[in-house]
Amino acid sequence: MGILAWILIGLLAGVIAKLLLPGKDPGGIIVTMLIGIAGGLLGGWLGKVIFKVDSIDGFFDLSTWIAAIVGSLILLLLYRAVTGNRRSHRHA
Repeated sequence: MGILAWILIGLLAGVIAKLLLPGKDPGGIIVTMLIGIAGGLLGGWLGKVIFKVDSIDGFFDLSTWIAAIVGSLILLLLYRAVTGNRRSHRHA
C-alpha cells in the first residue's frame, strides 16, 4: 500500500477510534487525525510483531482496518492519559 492509502486508513481509523471512545480531548480534530495515522502504523506493526501475521494485506482487507483501529485506540488512550494529567493540574 502506498503512503496515501496509509494516510486515508489512518484518518478513518482515528475517526472510528474517537467514536468508540467519545469524550473531550485537547487538540481537536487535527490531533485526532494525527493519532489515527500513527495508530494505523502502530497497529500494523503490532500485528506483525505480536501475532506474526501480515496485517497489512491491502486497503480493503479487514485485518488492515482492525489493526489500524486497534492502534488508534491504543494511542488515543495513551494521549488521554498523558494530557489528562497536565490538564487537571492546570485547573487545580
